Amino acid sequence: MEGKGLDFKHKEVINITDGRRLGYVQDVCANLETGVITAIIVPGGSNKLLSFFSSSNDIVIKWEDIKCIGEDLILVEI
Repeated sequence: MEGKGLDFKHKEVINITDGRRLGYVQDVCANLETGVITAIIVPGGSNKLLSFFSSSNDIVIKWEDIKCIGEDLILVEI
């Protein structure tokens, strides 16, 4: 799955492990040298383990945890 040039805004993120709706993509993290996306950020989560980039309760989901990107949804396994 290539992480360049994809539009993630307004896509809902769903965890396939438990079916939970995590919210909508707020931002992305990328490697500035390569331009490749390394993570997506969903606001308002409460999982401290995933919030390594953010000082708030945002959920930071690593690119490796994204399983499927559809037109309206992103399925993740966390």
